Amino acid sequence: MSLQDKYQELISQANSAGVTNLQVREQDGVLYIDGGATAAVKDQLWDTYEKLDPEMRSADVVMNITVADGGGGGEQVYEVKSGDNLSKIAKNYPGVSWKEIFEANKDQIKDPNKIFPGQKLKIPG
Repeated sequence: MSLQDKYQELISQANSAGVTNLQVREQDGVLYIDGGATAAVKDQLWDTYEKLDPEMRSADVVMNITVADGGGGGEQVYEVKSGDNLSKIAKNYPGVSWKEIFEANKDQIKDPNKIFPGQKLKIPG
């Protein structure tokens, strides 16, 4: 089974969600999905990926979805979902570490190991 078959639901969702400049390619056993989308669509794609590959164990997908930010401030907001931790959230934002997310949210996070679903975290740009 090809990776495109394995992740057909994810590819279909990217298409139907209107990901711009969508490119899907398979190389060396990894499926690369590139394009641009809103933060909400990007989150939905990650949720679908996680459903298809719980805890992302297969490590056979690289999603490089850039978020078109209308604000210009560079800071984004992420809503914590069940099962999230700061390291997992940071993986969605290349170049941002869990420590930077923690520092940006010290007003609401006292312990980096204690975040909860529904919490809105600032992601530094």
